[in-house]
Amino acid sequence: MLRVIAGAAKGRRLRTTGGRATRPMGERMREALFSSLTPALSDAVVLDLWAGSGSLAIEALSRGARRAVLVERQRAALAVLRDNVTACGFAPRARVVADDVAAFAQRADDGPFDVVLADPPYAIAIERVWAVLGRLHAGGALTGDAEVVLHRPAREPVAEPPAPLALQRVRPYGDAALWRLSVAGRAAPVEDGRGDR
Repeated sequence: MLRVIAGAAKGRRLRTTGGRATRPMGERMREALFSSLTPALSDAVVLDLWAGSGSLAIEALSRGARRAVLVERQRAALAVLRDNVTACGFAPRARVVADDVAAFAQRADDGPFDVVLADPPYAIAIERVWAVLGRLHAGGALTGDAEVVLHRPAREPVAEPPAPLALQRVRPYGDAALWRLSVAGRAAPVEDGRGDR
């Protein structure tokens, strides 16, 4: 059962589609992610790409984000994430966008975003993800100190994002990994928990 881990909606159960269209991030990984993101979430504007059940944006809102935009195109997932946002009491602070992520990135409206949470299906090539993030930056949708987090399979070779994005670290959690990125100008040396790059 998927639950909100901490904050205003702590313990609230979240629905999932139950099929293969979405792959919710596990609780251990979500806990690690949001523990590290907490300082950046206070009053933040959050963008949740490939939002699925909405669990990432909901966790961010529960922990103090000002508002969130959730982008998802799968019809079944959209119904579930709308229900989850409403059940947690976050509908006034959440905008659900029923669209393809790449199309949304072209308009880049409702930003700029302080935090971007990207959880694409593993089948989506990293080059497509980089293209989306690049469009968001080019359109002014990212703040200068934006935090970007990407959920990828742990077996995937680490790939450098296009400038001005900079990969800061890769942290594996079982068969998945979190890639942390920043806007260039405050990049740090990459830490790869797998010990190889």
